[in-house]
Amino acid sequence: MAKRSLLTGVAYHGNRMLSHAEQDMKEIVRADMDIVLHMYSHTDWTRHRDVIRDMIAVSEHAGLEVWIDNWGLNGPPGDISHFLALCPDSHAYWSNGEMFPTHACLNSPELRAFIKAWIDDVYAIGGRTVFWDEPHIPMKSREDGQILYGCCCHRCKKLFAERYNRPMPEYMEADKDPDVLAFRNDTIVDYFREITAYSQSLGMKNIVCVMFVESIGSDFELLDRICSLPTMENIGTDPYWYGKKDINPYEFVYTRSKRTVEMAQHYEKDHNLWIQTYAVPRGREEEIIQATEAAYDAGARTILAWGFNGSESNTYRAQNPLRTWEITVEAMRRIRSMERDRILSENRSKFMK
Repeated sequence: MAKRSLLTGVAYHGNRMLSHAEQDMKEIVRADMDIVLHMYSHTDWTRHRDVIRDMIAVSEHAGLEVWIDNWGLNGPPGDISHFLALCPDSHAYWSNGEMFPTHACLNSPELRAFIKAWIDDVYAIGGRTVFWDEPHIPMKSREDGQILYGCCCHRCKKLFAERYNRPMPEYMEADKDPDVLAFRNDTIVDYFREITAYSQSLGMKNIVCVMFVESIGSDFELLDRICSLPTMENIGTDPYWYGKKDINPYEFVYTRSKRTVEMAQHYEKDHNLWIQTYAVPRGREEEIIQATEAAYDAGARTILAWGFNGSESNTYRAQNPLRTWEITVEAMRRIRSMERDRILSENRSKFMK
């Protein structure tokens, strides 16, 4: 079967009852979508392994491409890192010496071994595509304008001192310390260099999504460096706009989608672009159509929604999940129609002269 020129899909999580999942996969297919993203958290690994195995099979039987999300394995976004209960020495630390309770340090060899074991199990239950979800290292501003950042555990301090011949600073003023910013991005890139090489060695596909946040440093700089890894086949962003002030959803999504697509084209990689369908305020569901068409207009051709049925199983669910899902389906069908019209127009211009 030839690959569609446009792929659409949705994230699916919160349900672990196979009978419900089977019906939901059929609904996703009836919505003319191509991809489903399943979470495989540490809790899923220990409590729902066989269920997730069967959900992968059910999804593929329905005709969907399956991506597996590393949901919360090393901390938010997603779940908290349960791995840290097994290996507390792998905790991330703030630059002022305080432990970060929910995040693991990406430079921890124990964490990397744990992630490789998770990859082995994903492969064993039938997963062949890993979706690396919003990689980042914590950072936050203080009232005095200084930046508290991570990770500054004993490993990171040693690596930083060896590389820059000075100790890690306790605080950072805005983005005025290029060494700290470079070290943070170097850590993420080195982490992915190792673990994606491992998953690729098993014949698995690696996909990443870097969240866009108005923060210190450049998210697109990080995305560019990750994109340059030969083991990363597909790169993307999630320009979520609900919750931000004075945002035009079309403009916000268009500009970030266009830059992501251009970067993927530069490296000759596939791309993924996510539309926010969670935390949708009641009465603002129509913005999903604006955002979806903005992504399409910017050249995105793998466009997915987070998440199924307005993410109603989560505390961040849409205020009107059913309405949100109906609008999501309509938005995806609209761009499917736009893509069909584009292809027909190209064919007509060639043969109807």
